[in-house]
This record gives sequence, C-alpha cells and structure tokens, in this order.
Amino acid sequence: MLDLALRGGKNPVTLAGISERQDISLSYLEQLFSRLRRHELVESVRGPGGGYYLAKTLGNISVADIIRAVDEPIDSTHCGGKENCHDEHRCLTHDLWMGLNAHIYDYLDNVTLATLVAKQDECKEKVMQDRRTPKMTLAA
Repeated sequence: MLDLALRGGKNPVTLAGISERQDISLSYLEQLFSRLRRHELVESVRGPGGGYYLAKTLGNISVADIIRAVDEPIDSTHCGGKENCHDEHRCLTHDLWMGLNAHIYDYLDNVTLATLVAKQDECKEKVMQDRRTPKMTLAA
C-alpha cells in the first residue's frame, strides 16, 4: 500500500510493478488487493493501462485499516484471543497480552499512509542534502 501511495496519482499502479519493486509474489499481491478492494481501500482499473489506485485519501487510510482488511491480525496471545490458552482456560498473562494487542492497534490506527509518505519524503530530502554536502579535503 505504501508503494501504491508513493507512486499513485492520476495513473493506476500495476501489481506487476509492485511485485517487482517490493519482491513480493504477484499471486500473493492479487489475493491481498482483492481483500483491499472488498474493504474499499483500493479501486481497480481493468484493461491496458489498468492497475490500482487508492480509494481514499492518504490521511484516511491507517495501517490498522490495511491489516484488518487483509485479515492478517497482529496477536500477541498464544490462543489467538480465544481465551483457551492453557487447557481450555485463560493463561495467567492473557490480559497482559490482550492489552498489548490493544496498544498496538491504537498506535497503528493513528499511523496513516500520509504519515508514512511524509516520512519517506523526509528521508529522500535527507539523502539529497547528504549528496549535496561538499566533502572536505585535507590540504597537503
């Protein structure tokens, strides 16, 4: 999604392009983007020149939205949150790990694609500044 956010705009982005740039299997991306489309996070354009683009603005798509859409939950518990950790009973630390899960999702709900794109832009700016900084040479 970050690749799409960075390259998106007026032209759709192909999954083949994302696959190549990010070294992710095309068939896996097809599965993920099918789920993202069902959750209305992306839209697709068919045919020549087709591909995907974001269905919402960068600031309206959180990392947690993406994780929920692709059904890849973040879970710190041993039982998957089902409370059958230890012989069909909750383990002693179940609430601790469930609390951690809640904090992780709270954090990821507040990290949007806009945040991540801004960080990428900031990193590019630093790289550009580093390249422009003249190197000092020692006089003999």
